[in-house]
Amino acid sequence: MAAKPLNRILIVDDEPFNLEILSEHLADAGYETVTAEDGEAAWDILQHDQQGFSTILLDRMRPRMDGMQVLAKLKQHPDFLHIPVIMQTAVGAAENVREGLAAGAYYYLIKPFQREMLLAIVAAAVGFHKERKQLEDQITEHAESYRLLVNGEFHFRTLDEARQLTLMLSRACPEPQRVAMGLSELLVNAIEHGNLGISYADKSRLLQAGCWQDEVESRLASSEYAARKVAVKYSMNEDEIQIYITDEGQGFDWQPFLEFSPERAFDPHGRGISMARMMSFDSLEYQGKGNEVLVRVLRKT
Repeated sequence: MAAKPLNRILIVDDEPFNLEILSEHLADAGYETVTAEDGEAAWDILQHDQQGFSTILLDRMRPRMDGMQVLAKLKQHPDFLHIPVIMQTAVGAAENVREGLAAGAYYYLIKPFQREMLLAIVAAAVGFHKERKQLEDQITEHAESYRLLVNGEFHFRTLDEARQLTLMLSRACPEPQRVAMGLSELLVNAIEHGNLGISYADKSRLLQAGCWQDEVESRLASSEYAARKVAVKYSMNEDEIQIYITDEGQGFDWQPFLEFSPERAFDPHGRGISMARMMSFDSLEYQGKGNEVLVRVLRKT
């Protein structure tokens, strides 16, 4: 069976002009697009589609089934639960954002949108979907043998090493698929924001320019950062698994990132810590100056 494409976008909007311009921008960027003029049409497409979508760009339109009703149905359906949803909303509509966040929409696009921000947000959502699918596909391999791990200490410095460690340690947990995405986010954060000193504003700029990974690789190769490593300690007891992550950076003000706020909803990143806390771990606790984080996963026996 052929692999499903990872770059199909479903666009739902009741304005024909919006459908046309969004489709044009995304097609020019290499995405395959499918359009629906309202929520009911979108739901019908989803029910009959055989290829799958990487993300859904959803307007809060009113005819027939509105955007929030579509979102609710998506989050209740096992086949669509994990498709990232990008909600379109007007500037300053904080209450709409809060409502969408509570319903499971973590990506937002301001209307009227700018092309660069559209592509950055879509790339972030598609990248999240792709990473999750890849981790899910790989995580089932040899999972049982990793459950024998009781204690371990690991040191790494690159994105590829972070991925390998994510696969190993998530396999050692009772629900590896749940743990994997959150652990990946924390390990990547420890590299980019911790050891490499890439700030929140830096990452926003790099993502919009499409050169985030190039900058990460450049800093990893520089003499200023080449020796820095992330340390990870894993331990298991009768009740829980603890994973303790420490980077060599200056730390950061982590409190605002424990919850995903409407103020950051329109950025192409900044949701990883809050999503890890809500979805992947039974507890998440930053310590010290913010370059240490302890997560716990309960052992359900």
